[in-house]
Amino acid sequence: MTARTAPRGANAADNAWAAPPARRIGSHARFETGVLLRNGEQLLVAIVLPALALFALLYAPVPGFTGSRRIDLAMPGILALAVISTAFTGQAISVGFDRRYGVLRLLGTTPLGRDGLLAAKGLAVLVVEAIQVLVLGGLGLILGWRPNLLGLLSSLPLILLGTWAFVALALLLAGTMRAEAVLALANLIWVLLLGAGGVILPTSTMPAPLSKITTFLPSGALGDGLRTALTTGTLDLGALLVLTVWAVLATLLAARVFRWSD
Repeated sequence: MTARTAPRGANAADNAWAAPPARRIGSHARFETGVLLRNGEQLLVAIVLPALALFALLYAPVPGFTGSRRIDLAMPGILALAVISTAFTGQAISVGFDRRYGVLRLLGTTPLGRDGLLAAKGLAVLVVEAIQVLVLGGLGLILGWRPNLLGLLSSLPLILLGTWAFVALALLLAGTMRAEAVLALANLIWVLLLGAGGVILPTSTMPAPLSKITTFLPSGALGDGLRTALTTGTLDLGALLVLTVWAVLATLLAARVFRWSD
């Protein structure tokens, strides 16, 4: 009689009594979403700061933002900033401290498993991003934003690929450094991308050397791609390619070096 091999992250007996995989992932995704939405710091970075950045772009003198339709140029960058805030900064800090306190290691031994845990975290990020788009997009509509309707569809693959790329980068950071270093570095990177990463400021408005660099950063690709989609209704294939390359490379590297506990 041949013994069955227990699934990774759970023994055979536990798996026999566990809920189906989809239900496990869905249940944990709801838990992760609740944790993110109850976290005051996460809400600050995800909603409040992008909203403040929107008002700054509309009412402060900013290079490249002129004319009566500043809102149409500002909103795509704000949505890109929202994606980075949740997919990168929020996830890097969350995973970093979960790893420090042994939460990742313990959950990885349950029937949920490591793959289920990562899938649940990814779903939670998408739910929070949907809320961000509704809140920030609603604020933009109140302020006069009129996005290209075809561009709303064109922006979806950019947001999904951007989310994938930045979650992978977050796991790469959180899985290789101590939690305190992750906290400091994730916030520092957020500030740098905000100011010089091509997120809210179009790369075309930057000095030539910096403009060429930011075009090939995931932040610049996401920002410029959403600006093209939401203002002209066309899909920026160059931006899509840059995001794809970053997503694949970051995923492969994170899978290789990620440590589930300190």
